[in-house]
Amino acid sequence: MGSYLLLDNFAAERSAIDTEWEGFTDRVMGGRSDMAVSKIPDPDGNYLRMQGKVSLENRGGFIQVRLMLKSSSKAFDAGDYQGIRVNVRGEGSGYYIFLRTNGMILPWKYFSAPVPVTGEWRQVDIPWSDFVPGDYGRSGKLKVDRLKSLALVAYGKEFDAMIEMREIGLYK
Repeated sequence: MGSYLLLDNFAAERSAIDTEWEGFTDRVMGGRSDMAVSKIPDPDGNYLRMQGKVSLENRGGFIQVRLMLKSSSKAFDAGDYQGIRVNVRGEGSGYYIFLRTNGMILPWKYFSAPVPVTGEWRQVDIPWSDFVPGDYGRSGKLKVDRLKSLALVAYGKEFDAMIEMREIGLYK
């Protein structure tokens, strides 16, 4: 394995690992947040834009785009890597990467790490050690050899979200 594993650079219809991004909001559980997701063509490289209104109404509070890391139920082994590298820009704060492992059945179980953004494109490295269990109960220790999905999430407060991602992968 190389020193970097590309997960997606939005150059093709499917991700570099042959899975697809899916967007959803807290409306799946009765929330009121709204979201639009689009792939933007750009001469410097396509990118994914997630924007919307995060609302805390009706116990809501998130919008997200999620990438399954395997098309089967097998786990994705990221044990040879040190963390996630993402090239992003955006407005405001309240953005996170959420990780789920194949041992997490309940939808409110996840590990999260903040993604700081500015108005300019920047590369952000997020080591595995930055990921902490989500808000709803203990999730044990993050097992990076058993990953199921990752998501870019606007979460936890009421705000107008706008974040763009040009590339995401795993770094050594």
